[in-house]
Amino acid sequence: MISAQSQHYDYIFTGTGLAALMTVYKMVLSKKFDDKHLLLLDPNLKKTNDRTWCFWEENTTLWEKSISKKWDNALFINGNYNRNLTLKPYKYNQIRGLDFYRLIFDVLEKQKNITIINEEVIHINELENHVFVATPSQSFTSERVLNSVYDKNTVENQQRYPVLQQHFIGWFIQSEEAVFNPDQATFMDFSVAQKGNTRFMYVLPTTTNEALIEYTLFSQSLLEQSEYELEIAKYIQKLGIRNYKIIEKEQGSIPMTCYPFWKKNTKRVLNIGTAGGWTKSSTGYTFKNSDKKSTALVSFLQTKNDFKSFHKTTKFWFYDLLLLDILDRNNELGSQIFSSLFKKGNPALIFKFLDEETTFLEDLKVIWKCPKTIFIKALFRVLFRQKK
Repeated sequence: MISAQSQHYDYIFTGTGLAALMTVYKMVLSKKFDDKHLLLLDPNLKKTNDRTWCFWEENTTLWEKSISKKWDNALFINGNYNRNLTLKPYKYNQIRGLDFYRLIFDVLEKQKNITIINEEVIHINELENHVFVATPSQSFTSERVLNSVYDKNTVENQQRYPVLQQHFIGWFIQSEEAVFNPDQATFMDFSVAQKGNTRFMYVLPTTTNEALIEYTLFSQSLLEQSEYELEIAKYIQKLGIRNYKIIEKEQGSIPMTCYPFWKKNTKRVLNIGTAGGWTKSSTGYTFKNSDKKSTALVSFLQTKNDFKSFHKTTKFWFYDLLLLDILDRNNELGSQIFSSLFKKGNPALIFKFLDEETTFLEDLKVIWKCPKTIFIKALFRVLFRQKK
């Protein structure tokens, strides 16, 4: 660790969310930045188990030591049918937030060229030759800033791109009754009342009597905390559980939007993570996208210095835009869309598509499972709006 008295840094990370921590960790492992001074600014100490990340993967990953559970099968449920999804060649991986933080900070805290300060960033100002960054008590300058502080007002006050939220509350419970199948995660259970929204239960069992149960919505507005928890309690009862205790709780709200965050990037300031549009906008999945983007960013930093050239728009951005347009206008259609996708679709191909790794022919095989009239109408709306 270098002294905070050194006020100029080669790189400043404003915010230490998933994207920032992945990027810094990979910078350290690469050994290409040992001569650079890095500063991480965030008021959050990252000492609690504040979230759970999940992702599907074929092979072992850089994050293997922080993975707490893997599943080979997943369950999809709606009001009419249940389908077991055989995930092969993928495995569905779970990472607890605290395990991830420990993995990262055990490495970062040993680096002499990295400083971590637990303060809020209140100002970022790009000047001709450097960037000025201020906290309530200190100020710093840097050659480059990687910002992960999400600007909620800018995104939600524009009208061009729909903005939904993936919002949820989860309980990790221990039950006296052995009702869970620890070899099968429940990916989406749409059997809960939709109430005009896209609502489902998400269950990650670790043993026969332990699981994380989350009540999740894709919608515009958040609920009162009591409504999430009432639905979780009803679902637990529906599973046949009468006696249980809540070990932990988690909650979150993840923006789902195709807003072009990259247009805010400048030569010296790059928006990353949620602030940079790294979240998969059609699903709210964050971990895998951030993993890919952070790898690309570490490679970029070694050869280029103009952040305006980092982003590349792909066909998947447009696909996501179509789905968000539909859910923004008719939020209750989510159950129908996802059910049509998973009822007869190839699970491995769907996950490959959601990971943005499919060919155009494979894209069509997935998209063709969706309700065609709904998406054709969305296609014309989006094309018309983009021409304005």
